[in-house]
Amino acid sequence: MQRVALVAPTAALRELLVCVADAGTVEIEVTADQSETAERPATDTSAPPMLAAVDPDLDSLYRNGRADLLAGEAQLQACRKAAIVRGEVAGLVGWMCSADLSSLRERLSVIGCAVVPLRSPKGLDPPTMLRTGSGVRRSFSTLVTTYATVPYRDVDPTLLAGFAYVVMFGMMFGDAGQGAMLVVGGLLLRAGRPVRASNLHSVWPFVVGGGLAAMVFGLLYGEFFGPTGVVPVLWIAPLDEPLTLLGAGVGIGAILLAGAYVVGTLNRWREGGWLVALGSASGIAGAALFAGLGLVAAGLTTETAWLIAVGIAVSCSGVAMAFIGFLAAAGGGGSGATQAVVEVFDAVVRVGTNLVSFARLAAFGLTHAALGAVVWEGTRNLWSAGGVGIAAAVVVFVVGNAVTFALEALVAAVQALRLEYYELFSRVFVSEGRPFRPWHVPVDTGSSGMTAT
Repeated sequence: MQRVALVAPTAALRELLVCVADAGTVEIEVTADQSETAERPATDTSAPPMLAAVDPDLDSLYRNGRADLLAGEAQLQACRKAAIVRGEVAGLVGWMCSADLSSLRERLSVIGCAVVPLRSPKGLDPPTMLRTGSGVRRSFSTLVTTYATVPYRDVDPTLLAGFAYVVMFGMMFGDAGQGAMLVVGGLLLRAGRPVRASNLHSVWPFVVGGGLAAMVFGLLYGEFFGPTGVVPVLWIAPLDEPLTLLGAGVGIGAILLAGAYVVGTLNRWREGGWLVALGSASGIAGAALFAGLGLVAAGLTTETAWLIAVGIAVSCSGVAMAFIGFLAAAGGGGSGATQAVVEVFDAVVRVGTNLVSFARLAAFGLTHAALGAVVWEGTRNLWSAGGVGIAAAVVVFVVGNAVTFALEALVAAVQALRLEYYELFSRVFVSEGRPFRPWHVPVDTGSSGMTAT
């Protein structure tokens, strides 16, 4: 992203703005008042704003009902007010993608204007160009942008976040049969079916990804519309070994938290250098504390004394680095030290609570398995009764699985989102960027008959 100055003879300022608006590659810096003026033009219109190629007669636009041109002129006037005028020269500042610089320079040179690259001021972050792409990336990007706009210098975690989400969803919704239903539903959304759900087309990768993950965990659990025996148990039956499942949930959480610390460390380094990364609770200091506690846990499990000693040393180094970072951010002194102690204590507690929070992956997986077992047991009992019981068994199986599917899909989706935002994104992001919004208003070449006289 490049900071630029747009320069033109004062008499050609409108021509410059029309050219820039038509190109749609520059975000012009305007004040809040000027931006509000642009967003609330003098006339209401549902038509998209446009600009006249030459200076129009506003009265003529009103008489002819050209609300689109009036809206475009309101935006242009807001940008014109933001211009710095010094005698016969006028200029504006803004941001644009570096790749578009040469083409805009050529367009402006034709009308005697120019675009000049500028050095970005210290402390001023460029806007972020949101690269949503298409397909899977576009669907997963909503997961990130709903939480925050990725700061310009930060790593974009869209694909990693999407992968983490579907894994967590699948572990809580582990059923091969119901997962297959999700896959079919996602493929139907991709094909635009049903038509009434066309507004959900963009989420199809979420649905298909979640369904595939649910199928994988369903095969591991031996669940196919409950414990029907259609598929063998490849790993564990959740209701038979709940503690093993609990440990697996916490283990997956530890892996995801470790990944969040890696991305968080990269982001802190890109935002402020190694000193910031070293002292940040979401950077190296926090990662050291987390890794040290992991070593201590491993040492206690295996009864290895040296592993426990190394873990304690690593954790203490992380606490010391975090304290120094918090103290520097608080400005030092007695009050700063007190604040740093409180924040270090909070960081230590959060590491433990955030890790334990991933136990919900096992808890909701157990809930799903329990509901499936209840439905299947009721179906078997009714079926064995024969006669009317067979019809009742079919009803119980269909209705029970439908209720389980709807309830557990909603719960798993919400809980996976909660873990993503509170446990993972809280380490990846410590600030929010702002999206790059280039000013784009197309030119209406057929409006020359309404020019000012």
